[in-house]
Amino acid sequence: MIIQPIIKGQVAKSCHPVGCAEAVAEQIAYVRKAVPIARGPRKVLVLGASSGFGLASRIALAFGGARADTIGVAFERGPSDKGVGSAGWYNLIHFSHLAEKEGLIARNFVGDAFSPAMRRTIADYIRDEFGGSLDLVVYSLATGVRPDPQTGELIRSTIKPIGAPARGYTVNLEKDCLEEQRLDPASDREIEDTVKVMGGEDWESWIRFLRDEGLLAEGCQTLAFSYIGPAVTHAIYHHGTLGRAKAHLHQTADRLDGLLKVQKGAAHVVVCKALVTKASVFIPGLSPYLLALFRVMKAMGLHEGCIEQMQRLYAERIYRADGRIPVDDARLVRIDDREQRADVQEHVAALLAEMTPENFRSIGDYDGYKGDFLKLNGFGFDSVDYAGDVDLALYGAC
Repeated sequence: MIIQPIIKGQVAKSCHPVGCAEAVAEQIAYVRKAVPIARGPRKVLVLGASSGFGLASRIALAFGGARADTIGVAFERGPSDKGVGSAGWYNLIHFSHLAEKEGLIARNFVGDAFSPAMRRTIADYIRDEFGGSLDLVVYSLATGVRPDPQTGELIRSTIKPIGAPARGYTVNLEKDCLEEQRLDPASDREIEDTVKVMGGEDWESWIRFLRDEGLLAEGCQTLAFSYIGPAVTHAIYHHGTLGRAKAHLHQTADRLDGLLKVQKGAAHVVVCKALVTKASVFIPGLSPYLLALFRVMKAMGLHEGCIEQMQRLYAERIYRADGRIPVDDARLVRIDDREQRADVQEHVAALLAEMTPENFRSIGDYDGYKGDFLKLNGFGFDSVDYAGDVDLALYGAC
Protein backbone atom coordinates (compact mmCIF):
# COMPACT_ATOMS: atom_id res chain seq x y z
CA MET A 1 0.00 0.00 0.00
CA ILE A 2 0.98 3.64 -0.45
CA ILE A 3 1.05 5.58 2.83
CA GLN A 4 0.66 9.34 3.08
CA PRO A 5 0.57 11.55 6.20
CA ILE A 6 -2.86 12.03 7.77
CA ILE A 7 -3.12 14.62 10.57
CA LYS A 8 -6.19 15.45 12.63
CA GLY A 9 -5.54 18.49 14.81
CA GLN A 10 -2.37 17.53 16.69
CA VAL A 11 -2.69 13.77 16.08
CA ALA A 12 -0.97 11.76 13.36
CA LYS A 13 -3.34 9.12 12.02
CA SER A 14 -0.76 7.40 9.86
CA CYS A 15 2.94 6.57 9.91
CA HIS A 16 5.45 5.29 7.38
CA PRO A 17 7.49 2.17 8.25
CA VAL A 18 10.34 2.98 5.86
CA GLY A 19 10.48 6.56 7.15
CA CYS A 20 10.61 5.27 10.73
CA ALA A 21 13.62 3.17 9.72
CA GLU A 22 15.25 6.30 8.33
CA ALA A 23 14.52 8.21 11.55
CA VAL A 24 16.22 5.53 13.65
CA ALA A 25 19.17 5.29 11.24
CA GLU A 26 19.60 9.08 11.28
CA GLN A 27 19.83 9.10 15.07
CA ILE A 28 22.30 6.23 15.08
CA ALA A 29 24.48 8.05 12.55
CA TYR A 30 24.53 11.10 14.82
CA VAL A 31 25.63 9.30 18.00
CA ARG A 32 28.36 7.37 16.18
CA LYS A 33 30.07 10.71 15.44
CA ALA A 34 29.31 12.47 18.74
CA VAL A 35 31.37 12.62 21.93
CA PRO A 36 31.15 8.99 23.08
CA ILE A 37 29.68 7.64 26.31
CA ALA A 38 32.92 6.31 27.74
CA ARG A 39 31.85 4.84 31.10
CA GLY A 40 28.30 3.81 30.32
CA PRO A 41 26.08 0.99 31.56
CA ARG A 42 26.01 -2.49 30.03
CA LYS A 43 22.48 -3.64 30.95
CA VAL A 44 19.62 -1.14 30.58
CA LEU A 45 15.84 -1.19 30.96
CA VAL A 46 13.95 1.62 29.19
CA LEU A 47 10.31 2.06 30.20
CA GLY A 48 8.70 3.98 27.36
CA ALA A 49 11.25 3.03 24.69
CA SER A 50 9.50 3.62 21.37
CA SER A 51 9.79 7.38 20.81
CA GLY A 52 11.09 10.67 22.23
CA PHE A 53 13.63 10.60 25.05
CA GLY A 54 13.13 6.89 25.70
CA LEU A 55 14.01 5.84 22.16
CA ALA A 56 16.84 8.36 21.98
CA SER A 57 18.24 7.04 25.28
CA ARG A 58 18.22 3.53 23.93
CA ILE A 59 19.95 4.57 20.71
CA ALA A 60 22.57 6.65 22.52
CA LEU A 61 23.38 3.91 25.02
CA ALA A 62 23.60 1.18 22.37
CA PHE A 63 25.38 3.01 19.56
CA GLY A 64 26.92 6.10 21.21
CA GLY A 65 29.88 4.47 22.92
CA ALA A 66 28.54 2.33 25.77
CA ARG A 67 27.40 -0.64 23.61
CA ALA A 68 24.64 -1.37 26.11
CA ASP A 69 22.30 -4.32 25.90
CA THR A 70 18.76 -2.98 26.28
CA ILE A 71 15.23 -4.00 27.13
CA GLY A 72 12.55 -1.70 25.75
CA VAL A 73 8.97 -1.58 27.04
CA ALA A 74 6.22 0.27 25.18
CA PHE A 75 2.51 0.10 24.41
CA GLU A 76 2.27 0.20 20.60
CA ARG A 77 0.08 -1.08 17.77
CA GLY A 78 1.24 -3.16 14.83
CA PRO A 79 -0.31 -3.24 11.36
CA SER A 80 -3.81 -4.71 11.09
CA ASP A 81 -6.98 -4.44 9.04
CA LYS A 82 -7.66 -1.24 11.04
CA GLY A 83 -4.55 0.58 9.82
CA VAL A 84 -0.79 0.73 9.62
CA GLY A 85 -0.31 0.82 13.40
CA SER A 86 1.84 3.28 15.33
CA ALA A 87 5.25 4.77 14.58
CA GLY A 88 6.59 3.39 17.84
CA TRP A 89 5.94 -0.16 16.62
CA TYR A 90 8.26 0.35 13.67
CA ASN A 91 10.83 2.24 15.73
CA LEU A 92 11.14 -0.78 18.02
CA ILE A 93 11.54 -3.17 15.09
CA HIS A 94 14.19 -1.09 13.33
CA PHE A 95 16.19 -0.34 16.48
CA SER A 96 16.31 -3.99 17.52
CA HIS A 97 17.26 -5.15 14.04
CA LEU A 98 20.21 -2.75 13.85
CA ALA A 99 21.33 -3.36 17.44
CA GLU A 100 21.29 -7.12 16.99
CA LYS A 101 23.39 -6.76 13.81
CA GLU A 102 25.98 -5.11 16.10
CA GLY A 103 25.92 -8.13 18.41
CA LEU A 104 23.84 -6.38 21.10
CA ILE A 105 20.80 -7.67 22.94
CA ALA A 106 17.76 -5.51 22.12
CA ARG A 107 14.65 -7.19 23.48
CA ASN A 108 11.25 -5.51 23.10
CA PHE A 109 8.21 -6.04 25.31
CA VAL A 110 5.05 -4.55 23.79
CA GLY A 111 2.27 -4.07 26.31
CA ASP A 112 1.10 -2.19 29.37
CA ALA A 113 4.10 -1.07 31.45
CA PHE A 114 1.70 -0.36 34.34
CA SER A 115 0.63 -4.02 34.46
CA PRO A 116 1.90 -6.27 37.30
CA ALA A 117 1.93 -9.14 34.81
CA MET A 118 4.29 -7.22 32.52
CA ARG A 119 6.61 -6.51 35.46
CA ARG A 120 6.73 -10.18 36.32
CA THR A 121 7.46 -11.17 32.70
CA ILE A 122 10.30 -8.67 32.45
CA ALA A 123 11.74 -9.68 35.82
CA ASP A 124 11.84 -13.31 34.71
CA TYR A 125 13.56 -12.32 31.47
CA ILE A 126 16.20 -10.24 33.28
CA ARG A 127 16.91 -13.08 35.68
CA ASP A 128 16.93 -15.90 33.12
CA GLU A 129 18.23 -14.35 29.91
CA PHE A 130 19.64 -10.86 30.51
CA GLY A 131 22.47 -11.49 32.92
CA GLY A 132 20.47 -11.19 36.13
CA SER A 133 20.76 -7.47 36.91
CA LEU A 134 20.42 -3.92 35.55
CA ASP A 135 22.91 -1.04 35.58
CA LEU A 136 20.39 1.63 34.52
CA VAL A 137 16.59 2.02 34.50
CA VAL A 138 15.23 4.86 32.34
CA TYR A 139 11.64 5.88 33.08
CA SER A 140 10.20 7.71 30.05
CA LEU A 141 6.52 6.84 30.10
CA ALA A 142 4.22 9.60 28.83
CA THR A 143 0.55 8.73 28.76
CA GLY A 144 -2.79 10.33 29.38
CA VAL A 145 -4.29 7.37 31.19
CA ARG A 146 -3.19 4.77 33.72
CA PRO A 147 -5.04 1.93 35.45
CA ASP A 148 -5.30 2.21 39.23
CA PRO A 149 -2.94 -0.48 40.59
CA GLN A 150 -5.46 -1.43 43.28
CA THR A 151 -8.83 -1.30 41.48
CA GLY A 152 -7.99 -1.42 37.79
CA GLU A 153 -10.06 1.75 37.25
CA LEU A 154 -8.68 4.00 34.50
CA ILE A 155 -7.28 7.29 35.81
CA ARG A 156 -6.93 10.17 33.33
CA SER A 157 -4.52 13.09 33.43
CA THR A 158 -5.58 16.65 32.53
CA ILE A 159 -3.63 19.58 31.15
CA LYS A 160 -5.09 22.53 33.03
CA PRO A 161 -3.99 25.53 35.09
CA ILE A 162 -4.46 25.57 38.86
CA GLY A 163 -6.34 28.32 40.70
CA ALA A 164 -7.32 30.52 37.76
CA PRO A 165 -8.22 30.11 34.08
CA ALA A 166 -5.51 30.55 31.47
CA ARG A 167 -5.40 31.33 27.78
CA GLY A 168 -2.82 30.21 25.29
CA TYR A 169 -2.31 29.55 21.61
CA THR A 170 -1.64 26.12 20.22
CA VAL A 171 -0.67 25.01 16.71
CA ASN A 172 -3.26 23.11 14.69
CA LEU A 173 -0.99 20.98 12.51
CA GLU A 174 -3.86 19.83 10.33
CA LYS A 175 -4.91 23.36 9.35
CA ASP A 176 -1.51 25.06 9.75
CA CYS A 177 -2.88 27.75 12.03
CA LEU A 178 -2.66 29.07 15.58
CA GLU A 179 -5.79 28.56 17.66
CA GLU A 180 -6.47 30.23 20.98
CA GLN A 181 -7.62 28.04 23.84
CA ARG A 182 -9.10 29.00 27.18
CA LEU A 183 -8.58 26.51 29.95
CA ASP A 184 -10.60 26.50 33.15
CA PRO A 185 -8.75 25.69 36.36
CA ALA A 186 -8.45 22.05 37.37
CA SER A 187 -10.55 20.56 40.13
CA ASP A 188 -8.90 18.92 43.12
CA ARG A 189 -9.75 15.52 41.63
CA GLU A 190 -8.18 16.43 38.29
CA ILE A 191 -5.00 17.57 40.03
CA GLU A 192 -4.86 14.37 42.06
CA ASP A 193 -5.47 12.17 39.01
CA THR A 194 -2.83 13.96 36.94
CA VAL A 195 -0.25 13.47 39.68
CA LYS A 196 -1.15 9.78 39.86
CA VAL A 197 -0.75 9.32 36.10
CA MET A 198 2.17 11.64 35.35
CA GLY A 199 3.95 11.82 38.71
CA GLY A 200 6.46 9.44 40.24
CA GLU A 201 4.26 6.75 41.77
CA ASP A 202 4.73 4.20 38.99
CA TRP A 203 8.46 4.96 38.64
CA GLU A 204 8.91 4.30 42.35
CA SER A 205 6.84 1.14 42.15
CA TRP A 206 9.02 -0.22 39.33
CA ILE A 207 12.27 0.50 41.16
CA ARG A 208 11.07 -1.00 44.43
CA PHE A 209 9.84 -4.09 42.58
CA LEU A 210 13.14 -4.57 40.75
CA ARG A 211 15.10 -4.02 43.97
CA ASP A 212 12.97 -6.51 45.89
CA GLU A 213 13.53 -9.03 43.09
CA GLY A 214 17.30 -8.54 43.44
CA LEU A 215 17.62 -7.27 39.87
CA LEU A 216 19.45 -3.98 40.45
CA ALA A 217 23.24 -4.22 40.24
CA GLU A 218 25.48 -2.42 42.70
CA GLY A 219 25.76 1.16 41.49
CA CYS A 220 22.53 0.96 39.50
CA GLN A 221 21.12 4.33 38.51
CA THR A 222 17.63 5.37 37.49
CA LEU A 223 16.48 8.45 35.59
CA ALA A 224 13.18 10.13 34.77
CA PHE A 225 12.54 13.19 32.60
CA SER A 226 10.97 16.55 33.37
CA TYR A 227 10.58 20.07 32.04
CA ILE A 228 10.53 23.45 33.75
CA GLY A 229 10.75 26.10 31.04
CA PRO A 230 10.63 29.91 31.21
CA ALA A 231 7.98 32.04 32.91
CA VAL A 232 6.00 32.48 29.69
CA THR A 233 5.01 28.78 29.81
CA HIS A 234 4.44 28.49 33.57
CA ALA A 235 0.72 29.29 33.82
CA ILE A 236 -0.33 26.16 31.96
CA TYR A 237 2.72 23.93 32.50
CA HIS A 238 4.96 24.58 35.51
CA HIS A 239 2.19 26.03 37.71
CA GLY A 240 -0.53 23.77 36.31
CA THR A 241 -1.49 20.12 36.70
CA LEU A 242 1.55 18.93 34.72
CA GLY A 243 3.85 20.98 36.92
CA ARG A 244 2.25 19.50 40.04
CA ALA A 245 2.88 16.01 38.63
CA LYS A 246 6.50 16.89 37.84
CA ALA A 247 6.99 18.21 41.38
CA HIS A 248 5.86 14.80 42.63
CA LEU A 249 8.33 13.18 40.23
CA HIS A 250 11.14 15.31 41.68
CA GLN A 251 10.19 14.29 45.24
CA THR A 252 10.11 10.66 44.15
CA ALA A 253 13.67 10.93 42.86
CA ASP A 254 14.85 11.99 46.31
CA ARG A 255 13.16 9.00 47.95
CA LEU A 256 14.56 6.59 45.37
CA ASP A 257 18.02 8.11 45.70
CA GLY A 258 18.00 7.29 49.40
CA LEU A 259 16.82 3.77 48.61
CA LEU A 260 19.54 3.13 46.02
CA LYS A 261 22.40 4.68 47.98
CA VAL A 262 22.45 1.53 50.10
CA GLN A 263 23.92 -0.25 47.07
CA LYS A 264 25.93 2.76 45.80
CA GLY A 265 23.28 3.69 43.25
CA ALA A 266 21.42 6.92 42.54
CA ALA A 267 18.15 8.35 41.22
CA HIS A 268 17.86 11.61 39.32
CA VAL A 269 15.33 13.68 37.42
CA VAL A 270 16.69 15.15 34.20
CA VAL A 271 15.26 18.51 33.11
CA CYS A 272 15.26 18.54 29.31
CA LYS A 273 14.92 21.17 26.60
CA ALA A 274 11.50 21.90 25.07
CA LEU A 275 11.05 19.74 21.96
CA VAL A 276 8.40 18.51 19.57
CA THR A 277 7.20 15.19 20.95
CA LYS A 278 3.92 13.31 20.70
CA ALA A 279 3.03 14.71 24.11
CA SER A 280 4.29 18.31 23.85
CA VAL A 281 2.14 19.24 20.83
CA PHE A 282 -0.95 19.01 23.05
CA ILE A 283 0.20 21.51 25.69
CA PRO A 284 -1.56 24.88 25.13
CA GLY A 285 0.81 27.84 25.09
CA LEU A 286 3.90 25.70 24.50
CA SER A 287 3.82 25.54 20.70
CA PRO A 288 4.29 29.32 20.05
CA TYR A 289 7.21 29.22 22.47
CA LEU A 290 8.68 26.27 20.56
CA LEU A 291 8.35 28.14 17.26
CA ALA A 292 10.31 31.08 18.67
CA LEU A 293 12.81 28.89 20.54
CA PHE A 294 13.66 26.82 17.47
CA ARG A 295 14.18 29.96 15.38
CA VAL A 296 16.54 31.46 17.97
CA MET A 297 18.51 28.36 18.91
CA LYS A 298 19.07 27.35 15.29
CA ALA A 299 20.29 30.85 14.45
CA MET A 300 22.69 30.69 17.40
CA GLY A 301 23.91 27.17 16.58
CA LEU A 302 22.51 25.79 19.86
CA HIS A 303 19.51 23.74 18.74
CA GLU A 304 19.21 20.12 19.87
CA GLY A 305 16.67 17.40 19.24
CA CYS A 306 15.99 14.35 21.40
CA ILE A 307 19.03 12.42 20.24
CA GLU A 308 21.46 15.32 20.73
CA GLN A 309 20.06 15.90 24.22
CA MET A 310 20.35 12.25 25.24
CA GLN A 311 23.85 11.70 23.86
CA ARG A 312 25.07 14.81 25.69
CA LEU A 313 23.22 13.75 28.84
CA TYR A 314 24.88 10.35 29.11
CA ALA A 315 28.33 11.35 27.81
CA GLU A 316 28.73 14.63 29.71
CA ARG A 317 26.46 14.36 32.75
CA ILE A 318 25.57 10.85 33.91
CA TYR A 319 28.72 8.92 32.91
CA ARG A 320 31.49 11.50 33.24
CA ALA A 321 35.11 10.46 33.58
CA ASP A 322 35.27 11.84 37.12
CA GLY A 323 32.20 9.87 38.20
CA ARG A 324 30.41 13.02 39.39
CA ILE A 325 26.89 13.95 38.24
CA PRO A 326 26.46 17.75 38.23
CA VAL A 327 23.11 18.90 39.65
CA ASP A 328 21.46 22.20 40.60
CA ASP A 329 20.32 23.30 44.06
CA ALA A 330 17.21 21.10 43.76
CA ARG A 331 19.35 18.07 42.81
CA LEU A 332 18.09 18.17 39.22
CA VAL A 333 20.29 17.30 36.25
CA ARG A 334 19.93 20.25 33.88
CA ILE A 335 20.29 19.39 30.21
CA ASP A 336 18.09 22.42 29.42
CA ASP A 337 21.07 24.69 30.08
CA ARG A 338 21.31 25.98 26.51
CA GLU A 339 17.59 26.73 26.30
CA GLN A 340 17.73 28.67 29.57
CA ARG A 341 20.65 30.89 28.60
CA ALA A 342 19.77 34.53 29.22
CA ASP A 343 20.59 35.59 25.65
CA VAL A 344 18.42 32.80 24.20
CA GLN A 345 15.45 33.72 26.37
CA GLU A 346 15.85 37.44 25.59
CA HIS A 347 15.61 36.79 21.85
CA VAL A 348 12.72 34.32 22.29
CA ALA A 349 10.75 36.85 24.34
CA ALA A 350 11.23 39.45 21.61
CA LEU A 351 9.87 37.09 18.95
CA LEU A 352 6.89 36.07 21.09
CA ALA A 353 6.01 39.73 21.62
CA GLU A 354 5.67 40.10 17.84
CA MET A 355 3.98 36.76 17.10
CA THR A 356 0.34 36.69 15.97
CA PRO A 357 -1.91 34.12 14.26
CA GLU A 358 -1.20 35.99 11.04
CA ASN A 359 2.61 36.04 11.14
CA PHE A 360 3.59 33.00 13.25
CA ARG A 361 4.87 31.06 10.24
CA SER A 362 7.36 33.77 9.32
CA ILE A 363 8.23 34.91 12.87
CA GLY A 364 8.80 31.40 14.21
CA ASP A 365 10.30 28.22 12.80
CA TYR A 366 7.02 26.63 11.78
CA ASP A 367 8.59 24.56 9.01
CA GLY A 368 11.05 23.10 11.51
CA TYR A 369 8.32 22.46 14.07
CA LYS A 370 6.03 20.65 11.63
CA GLY A 371 8.96 18.87 10.04
CA ASP A 372 9.93 17.43 13.42
CA PHE A 373 6.34 16.28 13.97
CA LEU A 374 6.22 14.59 10.58
CA LYS A 375 9.55 12.85 11.21
CA LEU A 376 8.18 11.44 14.47
CA ASN A 377 5.84 9.48 12.23
CA GLY A 378 8.26 8.59 9.45
CA PHE A 379 7.45 11.37 6.98
CA GLY A 380 9.55 14.18 5.53
CA PHE A 381 12.75 12.26 4.73
CA ASP A 382 14.24 13.06 1.32
CA SER A 383 15.68 9.56 1.05
CA VAL A 384 12.27 7.83 1.26
CA ASP A 385 10.05 7.20 -1.78
CA TYR A 386 6.63 8.04 -0.38
CA ALA A 387 4.96 7.12 -3.68
CA GLY A 388 6.25 3.57 -3.39
CA ASP A 389 4.32 0.55 -2.11
CA VAL A 390 4.95 -0.61 1.48
CA ASP A 391 4.53 -4.28 2.35
CA LEU A 392 3.14 -4.24 5.90
CA ALA A 393 3.50 -8.02 6.12
CA LEU A 394 7.21 -7.43 6.72
CA TYR A 395 6.46 -5.74 10.05
CA GLY A 396 4.27 -8.20 11.89
CA ALA A 397 6.32 -8.61 15.05
CA CYS A 398 8.60 -6.55 17.27
